[in-house]
Formats: sequence, C-alpha cells, structure tokens
Amino acid sequence: MALALSAITIDHGLQENSAEVASACATFLSTLNIPTEIINVVVGTQGGLEAAARDARYGALAAHAKSVGAVAVYLAHSLDDQAESVLLGLARGSGPRSIAGMSGVSGIYRRPALGIRRTCLRSVAESLGHIFDDPMNVDTHFLRVKIRTQLIPALDEALGGGVPQALARTALLIQDDLAALDALAGEHFAQNPDLEVARLSAQPKAVRTRVLRLALLGAGLDGGLLTYEHLDRGDQLLVDWHGQGEISLPGGLSLARKSGRLILSPLGVGKP
Repeated sequence: MALALSAITIDHGLQENSAEVASACATFLSTLNIPTEIINVVVGTQGGLEAAARDARYGALAAHAKSVGAVAVYLAHSLDDQAESVLLGLARGSGPRSIAGMSGVSGIYRRPALGIRRTCLRSVAESLGHIFDDPMNVDTHFLRVKIRTQLIPALDEALGGGVPQALARTALLIQDDLAALDALAGEHFAQNPDLEVARLSAQPKAVRTRVLRLALLGAGLDGGLLTYEHLDRGDQLLVDWHGQGEISLPGGLSLARKSGRLILSPLGVGKP
C-alpha cells in the first residue's frame, strides 16, 4: 500500500509574528516536496497557557488526521523533551503514570525521535539550513522552560552528566511496569465488573486502584478530574471498611459500599 506524506504547521497565535513563522515553515517544507497546511487555533485559558496550547494543538492534529484519513501522525519530541516530562510529572507527585513520560506509540501518534538528543536534531536542522528558535522555548515564565534551562543543567552538573538519558530510561522502565499492571487490572475488571469487594480486596493496591479507575472511566467520569485522593478513598471502602458513607466524585456521582459491592450512583441516592 502506497502512503502519502504531508505536514501541518499549527499557528497558536501567541506571538506577533506567528503567521510569518508558520508561512516560513510551510515554504521550507515545500522545497522538500512535502505538501503542508497551516492550521490556526484559538488557545483557551483552562489549565494555564502551556496546557491550553497543548490541548488546542492536539485537537487540531486529531481533527486534521481524521479529515485526511491519516494512519499515523509523527511528532518530533526528543529525548530531552522526555526528560523534562519526567521531571514535570515528578513535581506533580501524581504517581508512576505521570513520570512515565511520553510513549513512542500512542494511538495515532508516533514519536520516533524520543531516543535522540535535541542537540542532534538541531544539527540535522542546521545542515538543512532551517533553524528557528521559538522565543517561548526560553521564556522562564513557563515551568517546562525552567526545567529545561535551569533544573536539568544544574542536575547534570551536580551528578556528573547523563541526567537526561537516565530520566528517559526511567520513563521506559516505568512504561513497562505500567503496561503489566494495566493488563492485570483489565483482566480483573473483565472478570469482576460488579466490583465485588471480596474478590477485589484480595488484589494488590496497585491493581485495586486501577480497577476502580477503569470502572469510573467506564461510567463516564472525566479521567482528568479523578485524583489520587478519590481512588485512595475508594480503596479504603475495600480494605479499611468501618461503615463510612459514600464518597463524592466529580460529575455529581458517588461511590459507596453496599451488599458486598462497590456501587457508583448519583450523589445522595440511597441516603435516608
């Protein structure tokens, strides 16, 4: 099957000359005989500028990929981007998934350069005569930029080098562990969709909380709103039961223990 290569460049509209930069990118790609489309997005405010820009960008990527029937979307994240993501996740303290970084393959997305240093990719770009330094990449108002320009260099110097590579390697190891735990949780949930307490409480906590998450996501809860505290309190219904009441969850839902099962229902239903 013959495949066609095309590109898109996304104009976030966050810089005065963003349109000119996008046009220059498209012009350069045309010299490589790669048809390119410029897509303008509107960046919101939810979650901060970095998160809002990322959401707008991925929304545009997904919509465009669907419109042209793309089988894969290739992204240029480097090993250094991966290292930054690991440290960002560590700072959030939200568990192994947040420090697992980015996957080389995630749905339609492919990240073939995750094992390549940014300096190497830059050298390739220089050899092609196409270098653009985005001023937002050195704006230390953004946490990722602080990690890139301040924290990682300091760690690298203090620890004798190799920090980005070590962080990226850590992400790969954690991804393997997560895949195994997710598979175990998926198998258990398939066999125990009613969340019977006796069966679920016999599992390790890492499996129990993943099963709870699967059940809650399956009920329509927004995974972005679920926190460690929600899942931990749900786990207490399994292994530290002393008659406590229902747990309030996002979306006006609750989780309660009744008749040997965990029951998800609208908040307040079943109360006297």
